[in-house]
Amino acid sequence: MASDPGHLWHGRLPTGPAEELMAFTASLPFDRHLWHDDITGSRAHVNGLERAGLLTSDEAEAVRRALDVVHGEFAAGSFVFVGSDEDIHTAIERRVTEIAGDAGAKLHTARSRNDQVATALRLWTRRNLLEVSDRILVLVDTLVASADDAGWGEGGIYLPGYTHLQRAQPVQLAHHLAAHAWSLLRDADRIHATIERANVSPLGAGALAGTSLPIDPAPTAREMGFRAAFANSLDAVSDRDFVAEALFDIALLGVHLSRIGEEWVLWTTEEFGFARLDDAFSTGSSMLPQKKNADVAELARGKSGRLIGNLTGLLTTLKGLPLAYNRDLQEDKEPLFDSVNQVVLALGALSGMIATAKFDRQRMQAAADDPLTSATDLAEWLVRKGVPFRRAHALVGALVQQCVSTGTPLADLVAASPDFGPQAAALLAPGVGVSMRTSPGGAGPGPSLGQREKLLAAVGVARREQEDLRAL
Repeated sequence: MASDPGHLWHGRLPTGPAEELMAFTASLPFDRHLWHDDITGSRAHVNGLERAGLLTSDEAEAVRRALDVVHGEFAAGSFVFVGSDEDIHTAIERRVTEIAGDAGAKLHTARSRNDQVATALRLWTRRNLLEVSDRILVLVDTLVASADDAGWGEGGIYLPGYTHLQRAQPVQLAHHLAAHAWSLLRDADRIHATIERANVSPLGAGALAGTSLPIDPAPTAREMGFRAAFANSLDAVSDRDFVAEALFDIALLGVHLSRIGEEWVLWTTEEFGFARLDDAFSTGSSMLPQKKNADVAELARGKSGRLIGNLTGLLTTLKGLPLAYNRDLQEDKEPLFDSVNQVVLALGALSGMIATAKFDRQRMQAAADDPLTSATDLAEWLVRKGVPFRRAHALVGALVQQCVSTGTPLADLVAASPDFGPQAAALLAPGVGVSMRTSPGGAGPGPSLGQREKLLAAVGVARREQEDLRAL
C-alpha cells in the first residue's frame, strides 16, 4: 500500500506549509461542489492512461472501482475529509489511493491540477448552465401562459405602455409579457453559445506544456462529451473565458429579471394596482399589519447588482495574468457558483410569482384609456390626410397643452377643432387606441396573434438546442 503523501509538494518542501498559508490558500470550502465533475474527469483520465499503457488493466480497474466507491460516498454524504485535503481534487485522490493503493497513486500520472481543475470546472459549468437555461425556459412558458390568459387578439387585456415611466400608448398585456419572453430567449441563446465555446477539454495539457508520456487527449475529451480537445496547452490551463462568459450571460439575465421585478413592484402598489400577488409569493411586515410586500420582485431587482459584481470581480482578476496558470485563477469558482445559484433561485421564484398572480383588468384598461395616450393616433390621422408629421405633431401638441392648462376634455377640443372634428375625436374613445396598433410586431390585437406563433416557434428552437447540448 502506498503511504499517505501528505501535501502534494512534500518532496520539494519537506517541512510542510504554515497554517496561515493553508488557511489563506485552501479552496475546499467552496470547490467541493466539483466532486462529481472531478470524478468524471478522473474516470476518463484513467481510461486514457490504460489506453496509453501507463496503467495495466488490473490497475485501471482498481482505480475505477475506487472512484465508484468515492462517488457513492459523496452521493450518500458520507465522504470524510481530513486536514491535509487542500481542495476537492486532492481529497478525492487521497481517498482513491487509500482504497486502491499503489494503483491509486498512479491516478495523477500525466496530469496536473492545472488541467484537472480546468476540466472539472468546464464540466460543472456546462452542466449547471443547462439548468439555468431550463429555468429560463420555464419562466418563458410562464409568461406565455399568462399572456394566453390575458388574451392575444380582440378582447385581450390592455394597459398603458410607458416611456420614461410616463404613459405613452396603449399596448396589449400579452404583448408586454411577450417582450420579456423575447429577452429571456436571447439569454438562453447566449448561454447555449457559451456552453458550445466551453465544450473543449483541457485535460492532457498538464501544468502548462503537456507531457512526455504517450497520452492522447482526443479520445479522453470525447469520452467526457467534449466537442474537441485543446489545441494549445498554455491556453488550455489559463483560459477562463468560459467562466467570464457565463458570468456575463448570468449578469445580463439578472438585469432582465431586475426589469421584470421593477415592473411588478410598481404594478402591485396601490398607486398602480395592475396586479395582485398570491399570498404564497408575498411577505408581510413585522410592524405594519396591513402590508403585503413584493419581496420576490424586489430581490430579483436587488440581486442583479451581486451578479454584475461577480462578473466585474472576475474580469479584474483576469486582466493582469501572464501565461499560463496562476493561483489567482482560484478566484474563478466562488463568483461562478454564487451567480449560478442565485439566478436559479431567482428564476424559480419569479416563475411562481407570475404564475400565481392576478391582473386587474379594470385598473389596467382604465389607465390605458386616458385620451392623452391616443395623441399620436390623432397626429397619424392627419398624416393619412397628407399633413406632414411634424406639423401634425405640433397641432396635436397644442391641443394637449390646452387640455392640460384649461381642464377641457381632449375629445371636446378635438371635436371642435377645424383641423380634426368628430371623426378624429372618435379615436379617443375607450378601447380604440390599442386597436390602432396594427403594424407588424406592434402591440395591437392583430399583430399580437402572429407574434404568439413566432414566440412559440422560438421556444421550440431553444428547447431543441437545449436537448442537443444535454445529449453531449
